[in-house]
Amino acid sequence: MKKVALITGSYKGIGFETAKQLGQNEFIVIVSARKGKRADEAAERLKAEGIEAFSVKLDITDEKEVDKACKYIAEKFGKLDVLVNNAGIQLDNDSPNVPNSVETVSHKILKETFESNFFGVVGLTQKLLPLIVKSEQGRIVNVSSIMGSLTMHADKTSPIFNLKPFAYDASKTALNQFTVHLAAALDNTKVKVNSAHPGWVKTDLGGENAPMTVEDGAKSIVELCMIDENGPNGGFFHMGKPLPW
Repeated sequence: MKKVALITGSYKGIGFETAKQLGQNEFIVIVSARKGKRADEAAERLKAEGIEAFSVKLDITDEKEVDKACKYIAEKFGKLDVLVNNAGIQLDNDSPNVPNSVETVSHKILKETFESNFFGVVGLTQKLLPLIVKSEQGRIVNVSSIMGSLTMHADKTSPIFNLKPFAYDASKTALNQFTVHLAAALDNTKVKVNSAHPGWVKTDLGGENAPMTVEDGAKSIVELCMIDENGPNGGFFHMGKPLPW
């Protein structure tokens, strides 16, 4: 049986491109979106390119929808080989390139950001683990960001030093911590867990000034989805190169 991959938040942008590239590598892909119609449309676009694709309506902050999606995957496939935790939001401002928001960001924005970028990811992953452990080569890729790097933010010579949207950055730092802890917990299994920084990509989040295409942005994610038993576990990578936590 082909390997099965679930990519959250995958009706457009990096998520859709990740699904497309995995499909081109003979994966069965499950695309998801908060609106079922969008997920269905994404699956149809992939099918039109000869990719075996399915869709699920999934808001990772909604426990009932998470349970329903997990049940669907269990009943239809009996396992999950790859989970790409791509769904996420940035609410500090309309652009990721904003000044330091730590003095003004509201608790509401912080809570909403962490619900999508951290708590939802942890909850979904925990519920899917029994299916991922069944895989001969289970892979979990958390789509993070260099904006979550404490090392980079503390370095005054870093290119991101003056860019500090606090809610978004803190949520990605927490996501990276989840990667490290989960990788350690699963170290004696066949499952590998890593964080990926796609890069500054031309998406709704990255904006038109971003230097990278979605095709290139998806590459770091897809590479980690396809590592073999000798590949890394518990790392943070961009284009195959390790990044500082």
